[in-house]
Amino acid sequence: MPPQTSASPPSLDERLPTPSRREWLAWTGTAAIAPWLPGCGGSSAPAPNLEATMAWGRRQIRQAMQASEARAASIAMMYGDRIVWQEAFGVLRDTSANPATPAAPATPETRFNVGSVSKVLAALAVMILVDRQLVQLDAPVVRYLPQFSMLSPGYRDITVRHLLSHASGLPGTYLRNMFAFAPLPGYAAGLEAALADMHLKHAPGAMAVYCNDGFTLIERVVQAVTGQSYPAFVQAAILTPLSMGRSGFTLQPLPEGSFAPGYIGQARQGQEFVMGYATSGLCTTPGDMMRLAALLIQGGEQDGQRVVSKAGVLEMGRDQNRGMRIDLAPDWHWGLGWDSTQQPGLDAAGVRAWQKSGSTVFCASDFYVLPQAGMALLLTGNAPGFRPGPIAEGILLRALQEIGQLQALPSKVNAVAPSLATSSTTDVDAVLGIYGRASKPLKVASPDSQQIDLFVWSAALKDWEPLCEGLRLRSDGWWWSDARPGTHYRWEEADGRRYLLSREPARAGHYWVTTPMAQQMPRAAAPLPAAWADRLDSTWIQANEAPESILLAAGAMATATLRELPELRGYLFWDDRQFLLPLSADRAGMAVRVPLHEGRDLVELVVRTQDQQEWLHAAGWVYRQGD
Repeated sequence: MPPQTSASPPSLDERLPTPSRREWLAWTGTAAIAPWLPGCGGSSAPAPNLEATMAWGRRQIRQAMQASEARAASIAMMYGDRIVWQEAFGVLRDTSANPATPAAPATPETRFNVGSVSKVLAALAVMILVDRQLVQLDAPVVRYLPQFSMLSPGYRDITVRHLLSHASGLPGTYLRNMFAFAPLPGYAAGLEAALADMHLKHAPGAMAVYCNDGFTLIERVVQAVTGQSYPAFVQAAILTPLSMGRSGFTLQPLPEGSFAPGYIGQARQGQEFVMGYATSGLCTTPGDMMRLAALLIQGGEQDGQRVVSKAGVLEMGRDQNRGMRIDLAPDWHWGLGWDSTQQPGLDAAGVRAWQKSGSTVFCASDFYVLPQAGMALLLTGNAPGFRPGPIAEGILLRALQEIGQLQALPSKVNAVAPSLATSSTTDVDAVLGIYGRASKPLKVASPDSQQIDLFVWSAALKDWEPLCEGLRLRSDGWWWSDARPGTHYRWEEADGRRYLLSREPARAGHYWVTTPMAQQMPRAAAPLPAAWADRLDSTWIQANEAPESILLAAGAMATATLRELPELRGYLFWDDRQFLLPLSADRAGMAVRVPLHEGRDLVELVVRTQDQQEWLHAAGWVYRQGD
């Protein structure tokens, strides 16, 4: 579950203290014998020699563990009809707290919470229901959930496809009691109830912006049409047929030593329970996930039995964001459940790859399926700052080269700054101002109507601090800074709004990543109403998270602030992150529409009075005003 809500911490990996140096130095990779995959038969062909790929991968995994201070990691890679690499790294329990206790190494059987990789299972579950003629992708959600409602009339236009492709317009992530140290029932029902008192942030289908709430509603749809809970249906329709015996949802405690624990500071924590099953709840092993990958590569068939139609698998892997009104990253190809149906790192080498990343409070993972190359990989580690994506991409490229499917690794992009171009004073002045997004807002300024300087809001300073200064227009249409040439910027208009975009080479260096960063905020039509003005410069204390909450234990969401920026009068500035416009004396609505990731996880603020005290409601959380 990548980026956070505006009422949540800046990023959990920044807020959670990290483990000791001693622990991540204790590497001894534990490998498993490569098993045959179900439904593939047994091949007499020898396993490919991937020694160079695995040597590179091991170095990168260990370096990533050291950088993030993850204590354990695990990988499995499939090629053809077998798992060709399966290995675990690190430990589940170190000896620093009690030297007399032997260290417990991670093994390939160790389970990890794979976060949003779970969305692939959610999409697969829906495609199975489509095959059974119980669900239609383009049918409105209210056909299956007639009780579902929102304050925006457009909620009736949300389809099942919108939920699975991040195009629903729902706010983003209902985080209340999502991560805990014990199972907490009722999460999906709580989201549906909360949505009844919220507006859409954009019209369904107008744009695609990462949305966990859509997948949580899928749980409600599955239960409505099958009569089974979502975990029960997935177990019966997917996990059991695929013999994924070490996979499931966190419904009850697992045996000690069978899962990778998380840490808060130096303190080892208990099991992480994730209540958003369809969006982030799968607990599994990389080896088990290769069974799922084999099903997808084989077009939905396993051991001679069809689990899902080939058409259903192909629809999951089809580009879903064509024809949207706001599509500022056309090289980003959402699938159903997949982050990308043409992962750009593999696409640059001419190889089709379906890819999905995921994270929880304690783990980070990346899952790849290469349907035409017959290859798949899952890499996971138990630290939120663990970065599996570039490693997984690099391993796959090197494996393809080593087995002869790729002649050479893709060459690096040309990062030499092109010649300067002439910029119009009018054009420069038009892009100045404050830009809103889900994370810290940005400010665009210019000292001379030729150069552009970017600033980012600092909650600590309560002021702007430099992000990138000295930007000049270049002949390629992007603005470059000689001081920081690695990231470039430009502006685009779409659907009546102006957006700031960034471009930088991917970490592997052979392709560009273009990201919509923020939306220029127009002047508010009116000053803040008196009721909201009276609440300015106030601090609000979170009051309804369960005692078992991991976020609460990490101190990641205790308070939020309500301000007004002098440079953007008329907007409320919530939690030093999100801009909202008052809708009434006791309600403020979302004012940012940015596709992809920077417009996700927004909140609507509602003030309610109880016992002569105001309580502020935001995305399921309730706050009381502090002193």
